[in-house]
Amino acid sequence: MFLSAVALAKSKSKVILVRMLSEAGTGYSFNTKRSRLREKLTLLHYDPIVRKKVLFVEQKKIRSL
Repeated sequence: MFLSAVALAKSKSKVILVRMLSEAGTGYSFNTKRSRLREKLTLLHYDPIVRKKVLFVEQKKIRSL
């Protein structure tokens, strides 16, 4: 039986883990999952340092899941 490199190659994950950083300038961050095909995330989330909901933006990709 002949095995090609295509048959042995791993497929890409559909979900990636990304770091979200607070726009309030506190340095607070958290990790979340997003689809590989979506655009970069921006969302409202609670920042415990300023004790408010603030805008978080995607800083960088951490790893594939």
